[in-house]
Amino acid sequence: MKNLRMNNMLHFTENHRYCVYRDFSLSSVDDKMLGLAYQPMVGAFAVALYRLLAEQVPLEQVGYSSIEQQRGLFLTLGLEPSEKGRSFLIEQASKLEAVGLMQTSRLYIPDSDDYLYEYELQQPLSPADFFKTQHLTLLLRDKIGKFAVLSLRERFFSKEPGDLYGLAYNKENISVPFYDIFELNTHSIDYELEQAIAETSIARQQGAKAVAEEDLFNYADIILRFPRESVNRSYVEKMRFDSEALGIANYVARKYDLSIQDLCRLLDEDGVFDPGSGLLLDELQHKANLHFRQGKRRKEEREVAYAKVVSVRTEQKSTDNSHQEEFAVQMEYYVEVPPQFRNKCDVHQYNMMLRNEPYTRLLKTFFPGAIPDNLLDMFEKIDLNYKLPGEVINVLIHYLMSLMHANGEQRINRNFVDAIASNMLLKQVNTYEKAVQYIREQAKVKDKVAAKNTSSTASRGRSYAGRSGIVKPDIPIVESTADAQPVSDEEMAELMKLAEQMKASKNKGF
Repeated sequence: MKNLRMNNMLHFTENHRYCVYRDFSLSSVDDKMLGLAYQPMVGAFAVALYRLLAEQVPLEQVGYSSIEQQRGLFLTLGLEPSEKGRSFLIEQASKLEAVGLMQTSRLYIPDSDDYLYEYELQQPLSPADFFKTQHLTLLLRDKIGKFAVLSLRERFFSKEPGDLYGLAYNKENISVPFYDIFELNTHSIDYELEQAIAETSIARQQGAKAVAEEDLFNYADIILRFPRESVNRSYVEKMRFDSEALGIANYVARKYDLSIQDLCRLLDEDGVFDPGSGLLLDELQHKANLHFRQGKRRKEEREVAYAKVVSVRTEQKSTDNSHQEEFAVQMEYYVEVPPQFRNKCDVHQYNMMLRNEPYTRLLKTFFPGAIPDNLLDMFEKIDLNYKLPGEVINVLIHYLMSLMHANGEQRINRNFVDAIASNMLLKQVNTYEKAVQYIREQAKVKDKVAAKNTSSTASRGRSYAGRSGIVKPDIPIVESTADAQPVSDEEMAELMKLAEQMKASKNKGF
């Protein structure tokens, strides 16, 4: 398959096993779309392959099919189990993948030293979505012609009755929202239900994300661009069957916005692999962070130089996928959305972002422009030196931003941040839940101290007013001025001598 990146045809034979995943049911409209819209583009044989794979999962169910040998596909489709038949089947499957009807992934099984293929079927687009997709419409036009496309589009839509024509301006939505009819008891949390849903959905989410994520680098991407004369070439070649090392490489690449060329350049550095050919996360993160900071400075310089010539509007698009599995947040550990995010996301999206995004991406959401260097330095120290988990750092950022908004401060004190991080490290705050509980306890302590200070000040004022009938006047406090001169060594010696004389005379009088 052209987009499977296979270097050897023997890796895809009739003896290999496969399974099918389908999470939808084909409707009458889908059948019509397959026959009239998709079949002219990919051919009747490719559509027949799609229907055959869809029938592997029972029509009244969704999910996985049983694991079978691909020999059954060859025999059912009338293909010879030879190189010619394999190439033809690969070509038809590639056409289905190109038009978005299927995604194929290959799973390596260490026990049998063999591959298992998973065909994930995608639902055909609805007529409205299909004709809004430019590349599919243009391909269909090249196959059947422009006027045939327009005629085909009319066959999928049923026009409105004549009585409704021209009444769009008088249309009023009188539907009742969900929460006006139903009332949920959000105070009692069903942990067993949440755990059951999470356990049944996690396995599929990993597979779907591994296939759909465009910025996930695989072994072929890395080894194709890695220099053959490099000393680390043998270590990189061992990453072919080391999923943990590939996961570390992709995590660092996504965290610091590395391209595949940048990642290969960092893997070629000294010290990123241990003698046992294992990839060192800390060392790779350190080098990636240096590259990230240098790239950030170069980018700022280029933007300043370019702005002198012409004004540009730059908008950097960021991807929300991760090689890592996304973890859900229980409702009892939800934190409030800061004021600057209330028009951008709801409480569920914000807490999912805190739980799963790296701190570098979270800081970009708080600072749409350039992230201040002092903030990057502070959280880089917490990440690389204190070894606090990413979700704990995100909660710390949320806490600091909330304090700034509540107190009206314009900057974050480095010593204050270090004190909080050290206290978290001392109390072993290493999970998202512990971090949320920690900031809630800190908020309670701060409220108690403020209430105590207010009550003590008020009580002192009342007692003084009760005794004298007047309010105690404010006594001005001597403040240090900017032009105050420091005490010289000679003056300090005279003061010490005077203090000793006063102390001796006091003792003699006693």
